Formats: sequence, C-alpha cells, structure tokens
Amino acid sequence: MPPINSFSARLDALRQAIHESGNIIIGAGSGLSTAAGLDYAGDDFRNQFAPWIERYGFTDLYSSGFYPFETKEEYWAYWAKHIWFCRYSKGPLPLYEQLQRLFPNAFVVTTNVDAQFELAGFNQDNIFATQGDYGFFQPVSGSPKTLISNREWVEQVLPLIEDCRIPTKSLPTMPDGSETTLNLRVDETFVEDFRWHRQARRYTDFVHQASQGNLLLLEFGIGYNTPGIIRLPFEQMAQRYPHTTLVRFNRDNPEPYIEDLPRFIAFTEDIATILEAV
Repeated sequence: MPPINSFSARLDALRQAIHESGNIIIGAGSGLSTAAGLDYAGDDFRNQFAPWIERYGFTDLYSSGFYPFETKEEYWAYWAKHIWFCRYSKGPLPLYEQLQRLFPNAFVVTTNVDAQFELAGFNQDNIFATQGDYGFFQPVSGSPKTLISNREWVEQVLPLIEDCRIPTKSLPTMPDGSETTLNLRVDETFVEDFRWHRQARRYTDFVHQASQGNLLLLEFGIGYNTPGIIRLPFEQMAQRYPHTTLVRFNRDNPEPYIEDLPRFIAFTEDIATILEAV
C-alpha cells in the first residue's frame, strides 16, 4: 500500500491496528532510551562525567565506552560510573512506564542493556534482552556461563573513585577470584546463560503463537547498527504473516514506504507525543 502521509491518518491507522491486534511485540533499540531521556551526550552526561571529560576528552557516553584506558583502576572507575548512570541512577523513565500502561501484555525484544522495560514493570518472562544487561558481570573468558549482579560492587566503589581511579583492592572479580567483565555482547565470549536461552525460546514460541492471528509489531528507535536482530526480522515477519502490521517509530531512518509490506506505518514524530495521542 502507498505511504500514509498525514500524521492524523497514521495515528488513526495505529489506533485501529492496536484495537485489532491479538498479540503485540515491542522491538526496541537505543533510540527509545534516547527519546525517553537517557542523556548520552547532554547536560546530565557533562555534569556526571566532568572529571573524565576533562582528563580524557570524552564527548559522549557511547564513544567513551571504547576508550583504551592504561590501567584497570582507571577502566573500572569509569565503568562503575557508567553502570551506575545508565542502570541504577534513573529508575524507570516515564516513556517506558507509558509503554507499560498501554501494552502491559506485550512481549519485548530489545538490544538495549539498561533494563528499562524491567524497571517499568513489564513481565520479566516477556522480556528478551538479546545483547546483555549493564547489571551483570560475567567471566572474561566467557566460561563458565555464569552471571553475577554488580549492584553491590558499584555502590561500594563509587565513593572510592579518586582522580578517575579506584583502589587496586577494589577491582571486581568473579566469586572464584577470576577476572570479570561486563555482560555486553562485544565478541564471542559474551555469556548466554540459562536465562538468556530461556527467554530466547519464549520469544520464539510467542512469535509462532502470535503469527496465527492479528499480530502488531511496534518497532522503537532501531537503526542500522544491528538491524539483523530486530529491524529486519520484523520486516520479514510483516511480509510472511498475512495479518501482521508493522509500526516503525524512527526519527532518522523510518523508510516511510516499503513496497513489500502491505500493512506498514512509519512515524518520525516524538514517541511520547504519539503514545499520548493514542
């Protein structure tokens, strides 16, 4: 079908798709957390990371994560602050709470690692975080496939940061004393533990069951960094399953018209404004 151009017409089409949907899957990328107010480069970032900006020249939270620190004491001081800022300091952001109120029974698949869906009250059994979680450490080697919560460590070391370093004795380790790292997918050592595989199965089962009826795919803030995880599979589902509507919320890469998708709606407008109108 040709693209629906006017905002009001697209909004009406979204309302109808929600009304008709039997099941809803939310797919979310970093653009959703940005829209929700997680400040990766603005005033909040500059205030919280002022010592690191002055010392290392950091410009934003994303690129700073790749900085080649010379010492482990510097590396873990930064990451303690980073984890606290993204995972523990905010609580649930209003936009995520708004999504939970509107779609409490939706299944969520996300590349985000900030656990905002969990914090907002979505059923944890219906959340598949494919790329990890800032809240966990894993073995550097990826084996054994064990994760441990890092909240206690973060809260203990934050007051110890001095001159962008932590004391050597405060470096994090696994319970057996081995070296640890963040549970983020950066290479083949990423730990997919039993919970990851359980949620992967639940997601697959949900898609199979939902595809038998009217399925609504709500895609929020997913660009072309890792399109093969959510963006392209959502398009394929919308092509394969005849009663599926794909709604894309994307300011920069909406692709307002995809010829092979008969039921497709694209929004570039502010997500919160759209949800409030719904």
